[in-house]
Amino acid sequence: MSAENLIDAIRLPFRKDRELCRAFRDMLGFYPHKISLYQEALMHKSMLAHAKSGSPLNNERLEFLGDAVLDAVVGEIVFHHFPKKREGFLTNTRSKIVQRESLGRLATEIGLDKLIRQNEHNKTHNSYLAGNAFEALIGAIYLDRGYGHCKTFIRKKIMHRLIDIDKLAYQEVNFKSKLLEWCQKHKVSLEYILLDETKTEDGSPLFNTKVVINGHECARGKGYSKKESHQKASRNALHRLKHDRKLHDELIKSKHVAD
Repeated sequence: MSAENLIDAIRLPFRKDRELCRAFRDMLGFYPHKISLYQEALMHKSMLAHAKSGSPLNNERLEFLGDAVLDAVVGEIVFHHFPKKREGFLTNTRSKIVQRESLGRLATEIGLDKLIRQNEHNKTHNSYLAGNAFEALIGAIYLDRGYGHCKTFIRKKIMHRLIDIDKLAYQEVNFKSKLLEWCQKHKVSLEYILLDETKTEDGSPLFNTKVVINGHECARGKGYSKKESHQKASRNALHRLKHDRKLHDELIKSKHVAD
């Protein structure tokens, strides 16, 4: 046990929130300092809680921050793990690790899902609930203990124990199928439009495709075949749907139903 953790352990019996602190110690490998940040990370918006200032109190802001920090940490880990791989490979590998389904599974495996607070009368079955809380947790760690602790937690508690990075990196992911599933779930139309076909310097064909969801252009992708351009455009669209909450909500609220 580090000297810092030893001091925190000595102080633990005198804390009112010692049970929650102990739970996070077992989960993270260190004690929280500002427990209020971690409580906020567990707070789903359905609780309709408010801070003393009157502003809404939920985990959405920490989720936003944690998403950025997680991308940076995982990106750094992937960068060093595959020193000879190009940008496209690294981006795909990071995307597989930080996608919502993966984060939800990780949240469940470390027991975070059991700590999430939501309104029992309006209990949601949102499949992204645990993954969102995981990102919020990373945001809380960052604000409480800094980037170094985020990196240590993700590397030691997540990557080394719960993720086979080599297996995952070479696992084929059909982004087009995932995007189609999302569109079918939310009853919105999906269309792939070929923008142009050009030639590279060596004469190879290069296809440029855009993804249109309910009449909204969401992303573009280039590839050496139409299939590859569809996959890249789909990957970029999924990335945007994850990060652009406004677009995400607008598409879901749309009344247009896919054919």
